[in-house]
Amino acid sequence: MSDKKKKDPEIHDDLKGFDIKINEFGEIISSYSVDKLNSFLDDNVEDKKLKDREEEE
Repeated sequence: MSDKKKKDPEIHDDLKGFDIKINEFGEIISSYSVDKLNSFLDDNVEDKKLKDREEEE
């Protein structure tokens, strides 16, 4: 067996307290609303599909 200790992943400050689980019915249970997660992703992740489109305009 491995002697590695489980470390918590590094978390962005805006996502402190975020928890996500999948229940026995396959439903996603999250501590944040979908709107809040989408807002965070819009602000912090570049959309590769729209990158070229913005340059053409």
